[in-house]
Amino acid sequence: MAFTQASKLIVVEYELPSIEIIPTVLEFRYNRSQDNIVEKPRKPTEIKSDYQDVIASVALRTLHEIFEAEHRGHVDVICINGYIHTVDPATGRDIQPHLISVRTTREKFVEIDLARVDKKACLRNLGAQVSRSPEEAQPVKPIMEFRMADARFVDQTDLISGLADAPNLMELNPYEFENLVANLFGQMGLESKLTRSSRDGGVDCVAFDKRPVLGGKVVIQAKRYRHTVGVSAVRDLFGTMMNEGANKGILVTTSGYGPDAFNFAKDKPIELIDGGGLLYLLQEIGMQARIVFPEVE
Repeated sequence: MAFTQASKLIVVEYELPSIEIIPTVLEFRYNRSQDNIVEKPRKPTEIKSDYQDVIASVALRTLHEIFEAEHRGHVDVICINGYIHTVDPATGRDIQPHLISVRTTREKFVEIDLARVDKKACLRNLGAQVSRSPEEAQPVKPIMEFRMADARFVDQTDLISGLADAPNLMELNPYEFENLVANLFGQMGLESKLTRSSRDGGVDCVAFDKRPVLGGKVVIQAKRYRHTVGVSAVRDLFGTMMNEGANKGILVTTSGYGPDAFNFAKDKPIELIDGGGLLYLLQEIGMQARIVFPEVE
């Protein structure tokens, strides 16, 4: 589990049982004439259906248990990523594919009566990514990577010693921060160009993902904030995407996002990257950085 305080978000990596948990035998029958036990095998379609039900049940139950246990207002959003340990039949190597990923807010989840829902329909309504063939370990992309939620936020009284010489992103001026974000995605393979900057450290960066089929035009905005980013910023990003005819929008912040922001982004081609995720991406390209919020006077 990883906790991002700025977004009141918990990300859970949950190891699911493999399909072997489903019995392959439906029933046993005694054959009196031959004096033996005869097995009636379970149909492959039943095994697949039961395994899908197990995965859905584990995800929904885990969401319920965490929200039920945390009643002091520290957690507003939960993301569950369920994976299995298995062997890639093509290479013989150990792999850990994700079979389900779901993110929801407390406000939306408490409206659900779990005793009466159809689990598959419930997960679809929550915008979950679910493997189409979990019995074949067909993976899905997690809605939020666990490593990107790693707690890398520091404050004035609790500095991480390993980052002592790393730049504090909150000390960059708006122009430097804009270029940092544009250069980051440039090194990640996008062709990016700054188009507009604003006094709050935001940036409209129009980029192009050159991959066939999956690529296209991308709008990237950055918010060098110390407070939680609300839904209005996500709406603005979506509006910019529409105006630009973009395939995807990415919002990057040094802080975190509120539940309304996650709700609005659900089912839209929008990716929200918080401060921890930004530091993770920078680390992936070889840059150690930190986020130290100034003390409030």
